[in-house]
Amino acid sequence: MKGVILDSSSLGDLVDLTPITATLTEWQVYPFTRAKDILPRIRDAQVILTNKILLDRTAFNQNPQIELVSIMATGSNNIDLIAARNSGVTVCNAIAYATPSVVQHTLTLLLNLFTSMPRYLTDTQEGRWQQSDVFCRLDHPIIEIKGKTLGIVGLGELGHAVALTARSLGMEVIAANSSGKKRAATPATPGTDPIPRVTLNELLGRADVVSLHCPLTTDNDQFINAEKLALMRSEAFLINTARGGLVDSQALIDALANNQLAGAAVDVLDQEPATANEPLLNHPNLNLLITPHNAWGALESRQRLIVQMQENITHYLNKAPVRMITGPALA
Repeated sequence: MKGVILDSSSLGDLVDLTPITATLTEWQVYPFTRAKDILPRIRDAQVILTNKILLDRTAFNQNPQIELVSIMATGSNNIDLIAARNSGVTVCNAIAYATPSVVQHTLTLLLNLFTSMPRYLTDTQEGRWQQSDVFCRLDHPIIEIKGKTLGIVGLGELGHAVALTARSLGMEVIAANSSGKKRAATPATPGTDPIPRVTLNELLGRADVVSLHCPLTTDNDQFINAEKLALMRSEAFLINTARGGLVDSQALIDALANNQLAGAAVDVLDQEPATANEPLLNHPNLNLLITPHNAWGALESRQRLIVQMQENITHYLNKAPVRMITGPALA
């Protein structure tokens, strides 16, 4: 049985692929695969590992030998799941492998916004402190997070973990109810106080910082639009470490430019890698922090991902698939 990894470079440097390559007798590992090379590279493979490379209906229809696709991520937007199921292919993913990394990245963005840290670093690098008549610089807002309200949109694995960490720093936490209606509070973890659940509109109006942790679906594409941003307080911040498509980029730019919003931080964009024409990258004067989709990228998290890929393959070979999104057993 042969396996193919289509985009190993998406895992970065220093990771050890041995747990994966030890599962099958033959592996072909490609750092990256362009669209024109997908079909030739999967032609004789029974097991395919991909992070963001697209596997569409054509890929499955022309390759009946494919048995297993293991996604090196949680999201499955790049896989035609219907075509995979119709072709009898098992599709598995990774779950909860990067929680500590995403939590610390989210809190890093939050703290940078509340302390204006990037602006102070720039001021120091450009010599403004050296030109000061007094011992300190207080040109930009510095806000305590203790007592502030964090609004979580997407109270799953990541949202819960961010909520617990924020509470440990003295923040109040509320979460949006996906149904759009108020419902009973949800325990963050056994033994902790429940997290109040409110409507999305109420959350946007109450929160000092809104943090997105929900998957991107056809129902919530660009749901953070001009109308929703207008509900937020002018002192509030928006953080998105989930998916770029959740936020209307132009609406966010307008809200920041018009001081409807105090600032924002995003780790994800509509199109990745970013292009030269990306609107969010062309407004350096806005209070907007952008990181290159690396919230998940701690080395420990990436190595956990590799172990989960190994488990997906070995459990499949033992006829007991784990983390299965779709497959013959779910048809």
